[in-house]
Amino acid sequence: MDLSQFTQAFFVEAIELLAEMEQLLLDLDVEAPDSEQLNAIFRAAHSIKGGAATFGFTALTNTTHVLETLLDRARHGQLHLSAPMIDAFLETKDALQEQLTAYQAGKEPDADRVAHICGVLQQLAMENNHAAAPAPAPAPAPAPVVQAAAPADEGSSDGVLVIRFARLSDSECDLLAGELTNLGTVLTRTRSNDQLTVRLATTCDPDDIVAVCCFVIDESQIDITREVADVAAPVVAVEEPVVQPPAAPAPAPAASAPAPAPAGAKESSSIRVDVEKVDQLINLVGELVITQSMLTQAATVLDPVAYERFLSGLGHLERNARDLQESVMSIRMMPMDYVFSRFPRVIRDVSAKLGKQVRLDTYGKETELDKGLIERIVDPLTHLVRNSLDHGIEAPDVRLAKGKDATGQLLLSAQHHGGNIVIEVSDDGAGLNRERILAKARQQGLPVNDAMPDEEVWQLIFAPGFSTAEQVTDISGRGVGMDVVKRNIQEMGGHVEIHSRGGQGTSTRIVLPLTLAILNGMSVRVGSEAYILPLSYVIESLQPLPEHLHSITADGHVIRVRGEYLPLIELHRVFDVAGAQTQPTQGILVIVQADDSRFALLVDELLGQHQVVVKNLETNYRKVPGISAATIVGDGSVAFIVDVGAMPRIQRAQAASAAALAGAARRSTDALAS
Repeated sequence: MDLSQFTQAFFVEAIELLAEMEQLLLDLDVEAPDSEQLNAIFRAAHSIKGGAATFGFTALTNTTHVLETLLDRARHGQLHLSAPMIDAFLETKDALQEQLTAYQAGKEPDADRVAHICGVLQQLAMENNHAAAPAPAPAPAPAPVVQAAAPADEGSSDGVLVIRFARLSDSECDLLAGELTNLGTVLTRTRSNDQLTVRLATTCDPDDIVAVCCFVIDESQIDITREVADVAAPVVAVEEPVVQPPAAPAPAPAASAPAPAPAGAKESSSIRVDVEKVDQLINLVGELVITQSMLTQAATVLDPVAYERFLSGLGHLERNARDLQESVMSIRMMPMDYVFSRFPRVIRDVSAKLGKQVRLDTYGKETELDKGLIERIVDPLTHLVRNSLDHGIEAPDVRLAKGKDATGQLLLSAQHHGGNIVIEVSDDGAGLNRERILAKARQQGLPVNDAMPDEEVWQLIFAPGFSTAEQVTDISGRGVGMDVVKRNIQEMGGHVEIHSRGGQGTSTRIVLPLTLAILNGMSVRVGSEAYILPLSYVIESLQPLPEHLHSITADGHVIRVRGEYLPLIELHRVFDVAGAQTQPTQGILVIVQADDSRFALLVDELLGQHQVVVKNLETNYRKVPGISAATIVGDGSVAFIVDVGAMPRIQRAQAASAAALAGAARRSTDALAS
């Protein structure tokens, strides 16, 4: 039977099992390994092997079989673990990941790579062969059952399992029955409506059978009990009553029998849904919210007395739509642990290569972020972590000479702050070198001076091609990366802040919106156009007095706000809007902050504050400078969401263009006059 419809489920679960295996290996104490951890690692490898064999992934099956053999010896105390052995297991995990990727792409894995990793594992097995012993001993209990099962060869290790499946389709019945023949000898097979009962003589554990069947159906549809033969009458198989939940406390087999029940209940409480379906649901709910806003706005002209019941129902609809929107948005939220769990391996490998000792601490792993953002934040965080390891944290002898602990600390934290999430990467290393950064900036021709505040100096490291590393390594030093980090964060609607103290360490903070699908915004009017300012940028709004305005050029102004002079950016000039208010004292100034700089935006009127559904402008039209996205407001019209961070850059570009045109016109006039 064609299994292609189930392979995607196998790939997803196998990737999760590999991630779990890696984390367990990193946490394992080689001197005193925890038996539960070893068993969990073994089960992960065994489950992947079972699924790979089911779908005919030979290379994956062979590699996991060799790994599983070593892990089985380790969990039974027949193999002494060591740091190089853990390194080999982690390398195997990487190889398995590569094989999965190849099979997902419909290709065969690299045969040389497969042979290499299997050779590494087999070499480990031979080196530790003196401590190994045949492994059939751990299962003496099923011995009497096997004799009742069938005249099988491995009578001392086989057993008869009664496997009951519920809520099956015809195709699932045939598929499962066929797969069970690969796991043992099917003694009987009974079909009743949507249920299937199979008696199977097998050497596999119930957990292994569940792991294979779960690639086809849900665990809650599977019930497995062990059939135990009576010693006096070995031919008659009698099911142990203790397997059933109503039974009283019973012999040893009962301890393992109830285990699948709670696991099944837990599994049935969650389902896998394609992310495209979730996005479609979010878009539909967004359209519903827009329609509800249009109804609410249309109802403002109705008589509240004559239409009391209608307006009351409309109020209920608004609250329910908001609750529905928040509930649906929570589906896309994922914990930061999805990102943080990747870094123990990165830190282990990089610190070993650099000869440094580093301890990783994480806080706020349960903090949630939109799935679209959480996948895009991985690369910037990886670069920041590698930079801290390479440039920040010193070598053990240097740290000891400075009176520090030989082991450096790297902290990854995440927390909610208003409508944003703040992710921080900090270390207790040497900190940034102000003099070296300024010298490098002058060398590259950047406009700097010794009076620059530290915050502006630290931002220089985000310049393209900027690096103060004395030598280029395979980890960093080429000046490529930090500018990409900043650009990627800005594309996600966030910004980066750096704080550093010499000899004490550096902290890099990434501030991001919680989601890109909805936005808390302030709607403003400029001429006849409506614009949305993201509320996370807005500090305050005010109407200035004439004495607070100061001209610095013919078209450039600054506004004094509580002793601070802020640049004034006129939105009607940026977007070339006709009929807008041109006198700042007659309009409204909205004070905003972006990239550690504050400035004022001149608008005609504040329309209100509300949540808006973000629509990608590039998908539906094209990229527009100064506009990050669009939305549909209550009256059905389109409002543009302003890219606040781009405003100063656009104003400078327009000023430079105007100056160039004025210069060209002046030269032309002079030429004509002469």
